[in-house]
Amino acid sequence: MDRINISRFCQIWRGQTALLIALPPQFAEVMESLLSRLESGSLFTEESCSFSQKDLIAQLGMWLDKANTRLAK
Repeated sequence: MDRINISRFCQIWRGQTALLIALPPQFAEVMESLLSRLESGSLFTEESCSFSQKDLIAQLGMWLDKANTRLAK
């Protein structure tokens, strides 16, 4: 399995402009907040960071679920 670092992950996610344009503006705001915290948290070890990477990844998963539901309407 190929792996990418968090910076590249966030770059790819932010590059999905067609998806973001199709969603209400709040989705972009929430996405950016989550990605910013994920990037900030990647600069520290899990113990010294106030953001849990696992929690942020779970929240991104929920974001995807909600975006998918919204787009399916």
